[in-house]
Amino acid sequence: MHLWDKGGKTRESLISFTCDRDRLYDSRLAPYDIVGSMAHAVMLERCGLITASEKDSLLAGLTRLLDEVSQGDFSIGKEYEDIHSWVEIRLCEMAVEEVNLQSGTHDNQKAGEAADQLHENCQGNQVAVDAAGKLHTGRSRNDQVLTDLHLYIRHQSYLLAHELESLAENFLDLSEKHKGDLMPGFTHMQAAMVTSFGLWFASFAESLCDDLQILSGAAALADASPLGTAAGYGTSLPVDRELTAELLGFRRLIVTSPYAQMSRGRTERQVTGAIASAANTLGRFASDVILFMSPGYGFVSLKDDLTTGSSIMPQKKNPDLFELIRARCNRLQTVPGEIALMTAGLPPGYNRDFQELKAVLFDTFDSITELVQAVHGALEGLIVRKDILNDNRYNDIFSVEEANDMVRKGVPFREAYRAVAGKAGSGSFRFPDPADYSHTGSIGNTGTGLLIVRLNVLMESFRSGSSPRELCNVIG
Repeated sequence: MHLWDKGGKTRESLISFTCDRDRLYDSRLAPYDIVGSMAHAVMLERCGLITASEKDSLLAGLTRLLDEVSQGDFSIGKEYEDIHSWVEIRLCEMAVEEVNLQSGTHDNQKAGEAADQLHENCQGNQVAVDAAGKLHTGRSRNDQVLTDLHLYIRHQSYLLAHELESLAENFLDLSEKHKGDLMPGFTHMQAAMVTSFGLWFASFAESLCDDLQILSGAAALADASPLGTAAGYGTSLPVDRELTAELLGFRRLIVTSPYAQMSRGRTERQVTGAIASAANTLGRFASDVILFMSPGYGFVSLKDDLTTGSSIMPQKKNPDLFELIRARCNRLQTVPGEIALMTAGLPPGYNRDFQELKAVLFDTFDSITELVQAVHGALEGLIVRKDILNDNRYNDIFSVEEANDMVRKGVPFREAYRAVAGKAGSGSFRFPDPADYSHTGSIGNTGTGLLIVRLNVLMESFRSGSSPRELCNVIG
């Protein structure tokens, strides 16, 4: 059944083209759509648009639907157009089932039949039938799906934030473990100065802190209620938008009705931009590992169970895992541009183009979560080489330390620089003492404590997960 059905006949190929994939994606939005409908039902009763018994009937039915969609094998059948029609028709179906149970009739009602035979078959449960027919009062599928998406983004951002926090903590643990393991630092792909694995690991933890800050800002855009803006121009019915926003835990409203639809694509672009930033961090780490594993470096290695082999070269141990992490992270960084192109130049108001954003958004959240977990697992098998700087080819990077020793004795830096430059290639420079590095963010003081504090502060911006079940408990 189609909610816009006026009695005409629409070509089946058109329905298939416009709805088949939407049903698949809407299965992901089902729990969010249901709790949004619960808040809407409470508001309708408070505003006198439905009766208390109708509200109670709706809440009871919607709670049952939430249980139904929580099953692992939930899907939306072809007899429904989308999640919105599924919710309305299932409420009607449950009313029919109740009538049949009361009357002793056990024939199963098909979805289409339930909608067509409401008044004939549901007289014994007219309150539930009327309530189902009134649920859409004062809203459009345009503000309904946007509410679903905002609830989804807010919840998924919360879950992703905790994944990123855990990975950052993993990097910080490795930073402490390897803070005394020295390695050469590079500029222009040339060995330049002494650094440490402790600083290397900590740098990715700090990068993830920045990614969390960006994600927090992007998620805040979705923490605004569009419910009640209807098709993008409001409604003449006395709805209480502040109430539904409060019930759904939104911090604020999208104030102007036209902006609700204007924001489509913008919110998704900002959220996927935050995910792209995290992907950039993970991709750079993967690229470093691949480089540091190569024969010219040999700084790190992987346990055998994290490498793959060659079909022809028996000796090969390939970092396929990190190569695929790098490729998939690079792909995620193209998503904000994809969304920008999909929504570029659209006229005012709702356009069906927006439907295509769902697949992109869901895939992006799925992909970054999988990548974070892959890096987590890979870190367990990463082996750090501890004697890298014993190789005499790196002796020249200690020249900076000799120049600094001269500066401590009062020699102007430029004079010390010239004096030390003349010894380059001699292999005579002194191995540095990590204790000489005392400032924050250096070999001897990686600053992990400060990063832990920052990480904790950032996580405070991600409130409770506001899962559909939590919202149901609050509303019900």
